[in-house]
Amino acid sequence: MADLKLLEEITNAPGVSGHERPVREIIERYLSGHATLTNDGLGSVLAEKKGTSSRPRIMMAGHMDEIGFMVTYITKEGYLKFQPLGGWWDQVLLAQRVVVKTSQGDLIGVIGSRPPHILDAEARKKPVEKKDMFIDVGAHSREEVESFGVRPGDVIIPDSRFTVMRNEKMLLAKAWDDRVGCALFIDALRQIGDDHPNTLYGVGTVQEEVGLRGATTSSQMIKPDVGIALETDIAGDTPGIREEECQAKLGKGPSLLIYDGSLIPNVRLRDLVIATAEAENLPLQFNSMAGGGTDAGRIQLAGNGVPCIVLGVPCRYIHSHAGIIDSDDYDNLVKLLVALLKRLDENTVAELV
Repeated sequence: MADLKLLEEITNAPGVSGHERPVREIIERYLSGHATLTNDGLGSVLAEKKGTSSRPRIMMAGHMDEIGFMVTYITKEGYLKFQPLGGWWDQVLLAQRVVVKTSQGDLIGVIGSRPPHILDAEARKKPVEKKDMFIDVGAHSREEVESFGVRPGDVIIPDSRFTVMRNEKMLLAKAWDDRVGCALFIDALRQIGDDHPNTLYGVGTVQEEVGLRGATTSSQMIKPDVGIALETDIAGDTPGIREEECQAKLGKGPSLLIYDGSLIPNVRLRDLVIATAEAENLPLQFNSMAGGGTDAGRIQLAGNGVPCIVLGVPCRYIHSHAGIIDSDDYDNLVKLLVALLKRLDENTVAELV
């Protein structure tokens, strides 16, 4: 069963791109005693768990950063202008509560814009762009905002707490992308024991949302033989989505990404994942994503090249203030991941290329 305490802690933690330390500290606390912990120079955390062989080296990556914002300017009237950190769709922003992380502690604000009541008919038809939005922290002047401890460069996160919904398998939270991947490698390393024919690395990477940066540096340190990016996957079970556009559905199992903008997965590794799911009687879905990429896109380029795959938990409303996953999908991906790791011995990995 999913560790709800872990999922609550890791999703509630603030950790936008470049400011992931609170998430790293949670990972280190949960894996203390289960793995050897180190860091790269950008701040990614590397958890090494030795098995019965030093090779192959299997790298599981979940990025610690969530999408958020950064304060870039304080107007004389006391409003904050901001820079997005990661990909935000303009239409999900207005009237959402946010938390500004200041030198004096957390400061609540709300994202605002010019009210529609004073716009002409043509302007009301157009979505408001981020550049025309601001954050209201309840102040009257720049001086008052500065007295609250706000400075340019302070980061801003969505204000959305982890919630178990009425259907208790449905979990609502911010930052599933990609705290779910971090939780997955934590659970896999805690559950697998020492009898695995390889050396495992669970890596919480930094700055994935702004350029897959932590995956680049951490994979250079590890020099993996196989890479597995653990991610959220876009759920296609909400109104208005055609099945051929997005196949993954909540409650129908973890997903295997057969294509994304940064990776064409290794075919034999893909087939091994499918065979493992069948042998373990675990559900498995397939999906593709023409836009965007994952940490696997950088891991595959480490050294002489690395066979890679992306496994995910379907999630509704990614890259917004709150998403929903089904805990059954999470549990089944942990089981699939542990079974896959036990199969990745030296001979199997040698045959992947």
